[in-house]
Amino acid sequence: MPDITAVKTALANQRVETPSWGYGNSGTRFKVFAQPGVPRTPREKLDDAAKVHEFTGVTPRVSLHIPWDKVDDYAALAAHAKGQGLELGAINANVFQDDDYKLGSVCHPDAGVRRKALAHLMECVDIMDATGSRDLKLWFADGTNYPGQDDIAARQDRLAEALQAVYERLGEGQRMLLEYKFFEPAFYTTDVPDWGTAYAHCLKLGDKAQVVVDTGHHAPGTNIEFIVALLLREGKLGGFDFNSRFYADDDLMVGSADPFQLFRIMHEVIKNGGLEPAAGVAFMLDQCHNIEAKIPAIIRSVMNVQEATAKALLVDDQALAAAQEEGDVLAANAVLMDAYSTDVRPLLAQIREEKGLNPDPIAAYRAGGWQERIAAERVGGEQAGWGA
Repeated sequence: MPDITAVKTALANQRVETPSWGYGNSGTRFKVFAQPGVPRTPREKLDDAAKVHEFTGVTPRVSLHIPWDKVDDYAALAAHAKGQGLELGAINANVFQDDDYKLGSVCHPDAGVRRKALAHLMECVDIMDATGSRDLKLWFADGTNYPGQDDIAARQDRLAEALQAVYERLGEGQRMLLEYKFFEPAFYTTDVPDWGTAYAHCLKLGDKAQVVVDTGHHAPGTNIEFIVALLLREGKLGGFDFNSRFYADDDLMVGSADPFQLFRIMHEVIKNGGLEPAAGVAFMLDQCHNIEAKIPAIIRSVMNVQEATAKALLVDDQALAAAQEEGDVLAANAVLMDAYSTDVRPLLAQIREEKGLNPDPIAAYRAGGWQERIAAERVGGEQAGWGA
């Protein structure tokens, strides 16, 4: 049986990175739903993130998205984060919103557009230098709509050239995390459509380039935990974007519809050493909260990750290995199901209490009055978010 002390230690040391954009207004592809109290500036986003960390105790890092979080002084922004008990996490590039990127960014047939996109990626590394961030997270909405529109292989060459240039710019202790998406655009071709494409580019680049697994961007029926296990085996899993795939996108809370899948993923993470700090796996949320209140939704997402992790840590590895060696299919499956069926909420509540936290983070947040305060104070200005 698992050592409960070791389980509690692992859970107490777990860290989940929250996304700055998760605190802003968002919606479906048809409508953005504004809410009272939404942040107007990157600093206000960090203020909200600090509340999530205050009540969960496991979310000290916040991802930034450039230019959504653009400021004049990034060192000052990092200092503000530090004053709130936070640090700035991954820097996410944006090469998909400008009109110039209609035919792609780093894969665009026009060299001038490619130079513009590459300059933005280099700017993001400059921001990493200023903030002390470790990770540059890259996602490209590049692709084509019609057969014959562009040369498929040539676009891969352009992508490789841009990635190589950014890779060479990375400093000591910095990494490039390459994300893939099954679609977007995927009308005809998508330039980074799957983990294999991302892995091939990262493998060629070197140790500082790793793959991001976004749990919301796979074909239905895809065995995500297989991809996780393989990337861990190869030392190429850099991090997760945790979410759930609906709206034909990744905008809902992780574990909200298929908590068993999240448990299976975390089982492979733990079994293959991905929870160890030395593995360097970044557990990030990538979510947009459309109809639900932002901060409680992020807290709930963090709790979902914690619960899946706790259940995965309770898997009896010795019993599982014995059943697998004996070829006892039902016994092996039962070991996993026993762990998954365990109610880990009392264990997590105990861990929070031992850390001086309220055992119920959602209730603690609601009782704290922060939502009422920001709704009253954040009047005027332009709320953070994106149009649709």
